[in-house]
Amino acid sequence: MLTMGSLFDGIGGFPLAAVRNGITPVWASEIEAFPIRVTQKHFPGMIHVGDITKLDGAKLPPVDIICGGSPCQDLSVAGPRSGLAGARSGLFMEQIRIVKEMRAADVQRGRTDKSIRPRLLCWENVPGAFSSGSPKGEDFRIVLEEICKISGYPVHVPRPHPWPWQFAGRIILGDSFSLAWRVLDAQHWGLAQRRARVFVIADFGGLTAPQILFIPESLPGYPAPGP
Repeated sequence: MLTMGSLFDGIGGFPLAAVRNGITPVWASEIEAFPIRVTQKHFPGMIHVGDITKLDGAKLPPVDIICGGSPCQDLSVAGPRSGLAGARSGLFMEQIRIVKEMRAADVQRGRTDKSIRPRLLCWENVPGAFSSGSPKGEDFRIVLEEICKISGYPVHVPRPHPWPWQFAGRIILGDSFSLAWRVLDAQHWGLAQRRARVFVIADFGGLTAPQILFIPESLPGYPAPGP
């Protein structure tokens, strides 16, 4: 069974999605008292590990997937647009650090290739990330490049100048790393309002990232066929 760790957990959106898909949420990082009480009620077996800035990925229980929706205020078009240089949205780099530390510790334990944990990373944020930064769109380029660097490939991700970032795309490096991003709107998943978010999936052990984001098993109202 796959396991997951949730950073910037809030009231447990990622753990809820996990359990609905047969994935076990092992631990969560959150600092606000009320959201922690909510997740303690709904996910009593999930460990709360505290402030992300004080975590050591090598000492956390290793998991197959690390998810995180780092604070969006500095990336949002409604905010000050400080971007990744801002104190809040810049916490994205803590997610990168923790993934690197956990994977390095797993290598020291003797794990190799596809077995190194976490194998998958998920980052979620507002579409304002596409236009944040100087020059415009630089912040999303940095997000993609920093995630790619975890794979060990020496890579430079260029901006799509003079065009804007597209709402979906992918990066394939060899046969052992894939990354994909896509904007999804919650109105198409039962929420009575428009709430677009960009999701980035990285697979550090294979080419599944585009499959995860682009190939649904079924659509709302059209469940996948049974056995």
